Amino acid sequence: MSPKYKRILLKLSGETLGGKRGTGFDYDTIRALAESVISIHNLGVEVGIVIGGGNIFRGSKSAEGNVGRVAGDHMGMLATVINSICLQEMLEQRGILTRVLSAIELNAIAEPYIKRRADRHLEKKRVVIFAAGTGNPFFTTDTAAVLRASEVGAEIVIKATKIDGVYDKDPKLHSDAVRYDVLNYDEVLKKHLKVMDATAIAFCRDNQLPILVLDYQEPDAILRAVCGETVGTLIKQRGS
Repeated sequence: MSPKYKRILLKLSGETLGGKRGTGFDYDTIRALAESVISIHNLGVEVGIVIGGGNIFRGSKSAEGNVGRVAGDHMGMLATVINSICLQEMLEQRGILTRVLSAIELNAIAEPYIKRRADRHLEKKRVVIFAAGTGNPFFTTDTAAVLRASEVGAEIVIKATKIDGVYDKDPKLHSDAVRYDVLNYDEVLKKHLKVMDATAIAFCRDNQLPILVLDYQEPDAILRAVCGETVGTLIKQRGS
């Protein structure tokens, strides 16, 4: 198989690492995700990854309880670091050189995020996991993913979810939900489709960064997508 892209950014939700429960760690699921990353890495594709922290703590929900939003978001950022270290371990157990670059300085366990350093790691075929979001509260890991993708020149953001694309309504609740093959950014925003937060979608639109939403549970879905097969839903600039 021949890859269509030289450099990609893979966005994973924290809930993905939790498997069917969506919380904690399902190591069989994490190993399967690692194998998907290895399959595209072995093709020579340069891989960056951003992982959410929702399987441990979701900062955006913290304001509903006793933790303030800023503190909650910082806790959520640290949850993404834990997830990043976990995936790093799974990859390195299989001989794949991996670096965790954190937007918050945690020098004992991760390198600080510096764009030039990220570029060098990717050029040397190391998988780079970007942790701690943007390093700022009030921004989601979706926004962090598209920001890092643009900074390092990724050609596409692949959002791996538990649903095989973007639907006009929730397919789990509506049997007549219709899946889109292709969308443009304005359609996503206008129709309030639950793909990424509006800030991330607008950023991709302004920087003409395509997003591919797919089901990571489909056999070889990420590999097939990287090789140019039609998988999931592609969000791109109108007419491009």
